[in-house]
Amino acid sequence: MARRADDADAFQYLVWRSIAVIAVVELVTLARRRPTATVAAFRGGGIMLLACAGLLLASIAFVYAVKTTTPANAAFLSSITPLVAVLLARVTLREPLTPVTIIAVAVAFAGLLITVAGDLDAGNVRGNIAAVMASVGFAGYAVCVRTDPRRDWSPVLPGYAVMMIVLCTLITVARGKTLVPPITDIGMAVVHGGVFIVVGTLLFNLGARRIPAVAMSVFAQTEMLFVPVWAFLVLGERPTVTSLVGGLVIVSAVLGKAAWDARRPPERHRVSPLEPPAPRPEPGLPSRRGRS
Repeated sequence: MARRADDADAFQYLVWRSIAVIAVVELVTLARRRPTATVAAFRGGGIMLLACAGLLLASIAFVYAVKTTTPANAAFLSSITPLVAVLLARVTLREPLTPVTIIAVAVAFAGLLITVAGDLDAGNVRGNIAAVMASVGFAGYAVCVRTDPRRDWSPVLPGYAVMMIVLCTLITVARGKTLVPPITDIGMAVVHGGVFIVVGTLLFNLGARRIPAVAMSVFAQTEMLFVPVWAFLVLGERPTVTSLVGGLVIVSAVLGKAAWDARRPPERHRVSPLEPPAPRPEPGLPSRRGRS
């Protein structure tokens, strides 16, 4: 969606994508008669705000990278998330680095290297730096979610979206550009935010209830497997042999890690993304909060 929105720059695109995120989340929240998620995001404490900031950094950096460097560069450089998550989870959560996790991360990165080896160009320096920062932001968000797996983290979506709208609006106005790009680009941004971001993040939060932050980051790398698929379907770019081989390597790492984790008894708590167990009450927040 971001690549096809040719007439909107990264900041214009992100304004409308964020508007769609807030609209969809709040519509679902209203339909379920829950308190507004946007307010909860800014009343949820320091970790909630830190999670919003992490997702803000990840989102704005990755879309900027996609707009300013090659897709291969953006995908490869932003996929160091597992390495960053390893460090953050070890320092903040004291999560152990098991040999299986280390091997899975190594194999996944080998697959990433193979995937982009045949298509890695010099790219744009600013875009490459942005891609690296995207991995830092997403790893931070993943670790924040893991600090309390039973908590409702859905307010992060509208929370970071509000931050994004404010930041990108200021940048767009300062650069003397319009906040209303062509309607086709707005439509792509709305679909991106309202469908892909909301549904994808809901599934990620659901998985984070059972899986440690590092393992979640490994699983998240399967998006690289679908890069050639989406590039072919949407942009008409045929996948290279290296992309297909690298994708198989990534799948082997993900399935191997999942099979190993399946040998352990599952945690006994509800896992429905729509009806999570009631979190611990916090000052200023209602005791029941629903997912969106």
